[in-house]
Amino acid sequence: MEKLPKKLRQKLSERLMNDAVRSLSLIDGLVDFSSNDYLGFARNEHLSKAATDFLKIKPQKNGSTGSRLLTGNHTLYAELEDFLAAHHKSESSLVFNSGYDANVGFFSSVPQRGDIVFYDELVHASIRDGIQMGHAKSYKFTHNNIGDLSRHIERSRNMDGNSEIYIVTESVFSMDGDTPNLVALANFCSENGCHLIVDEAHATGIFGDGRDFVCQLGLEQHIFARIITFGKALGCHGAAILGSDALKNYLVNFARSLIYTTALPPHTIGTLLVSYHYLRDFGEEPRKQLQQNIDYFKERVKQLKISEAFLESNSAIQCAIVPGNAKVKSIATQLRHEGFDVRPILSPTVKEGEERLRFCLHAYNTKEEISRVLSFLKNFME
Repeated sequence: MEKLPKKLRQKLSERLMNDAVRSLSLIDGLVDFSSNDYLGFARNEHLSKAATDFLKIKPQKNGSTGSRLLTGNHTLYAELEDFLAAHHKSESSLVFNSGYDANVGFFSSVPQRGDIVFYDELVHASIRDGIQMGHAKSYKFTHNNIGDLSRHIERSRNMDGNSEIYIVTESVFSMDGDTPNLVALANFCSENGCHLIVDEAHATGIFGDGRDFVCQLGLEQHIFARIITFGKALGCHGAAILGSDALKNYLVNFARSLIYTTALPPHTIGTLLVSYHYLRDFGEEPRKQLQQNIDYFKERVKQLKISEAFLESNSAIQCAIVPGNAKVKSIATQLRHEGFDVRPILSPTVKEGEERLRFCLHAYNTKEEISRVLSFLKNFME
């Protein structure tokens, strides 16, 4: 087989020198403080059986057989998208194969040449990739800083007052776990004629009585588009863009990540319907348990006097800053040896010097597990 080109070998060597090489791993039997399965739906045997039973009632092909614009738009899609629009209090919804596909499809096709996209400096890589694929200008603004955003917009309008302006943020940031002031940001966009887009990946199914953060704040009518995902609290796969009927029609015609890919199979859509029904009917208890675990985690951090290491967060994502790739990897390995799956987040995924241990909390974590992993963390950090 042909050797890897020299430039690619050099890039891998640089990662190796910086102790930042990524690899695929299989970890089984450890206490889960790493997955995005916040409510435990991915491991819920009832949901697995219910999805199978659902597809017996509504038999479908094994595969989707094509893109949604060809043969892949099976009847379950319409049922799911109608449910999502109603559940998330949106005029319309459009399902994509993943959150990555949704963000790439949206940001590569909606902002036009001459338009400007302002994005929080900590938004997900999929948003950045979508913006780079499009033709609009783009600028980042300081994390959760409306003042800095305002200065950027004022400068841009002095140069070109005819641009459509799109502003994008996340309701829960994936690497910090914090949230922006969405009310203030929505008001700012309304006052300045900007279009606000909110990525709800880590809030979907948890906030707003099992809806999202925008719903919790009652801002549904003030948001141009929301991206919700199903691979986290819903325990499934896929994503959707929530917005107006007109936006949906536009995306069906111009979002290349929707047009040119095979649709999700019926089993995935059926499983999503079952998971959403379960979330609606029985989701209150796991959400309550998750919140109790978040509160207990933060309480134990204070009791162990390690608060200075942790970023401020009220979400299921709690991060301890451990500068240096080698050091953070070492502590993660030690925690793994004690039976806990806690993943290190390395640079360049985060800024150099802000490497961290990322704790993802779940409804199924016990107080004993939380207390033990934090006690080990304290010892290893010392």
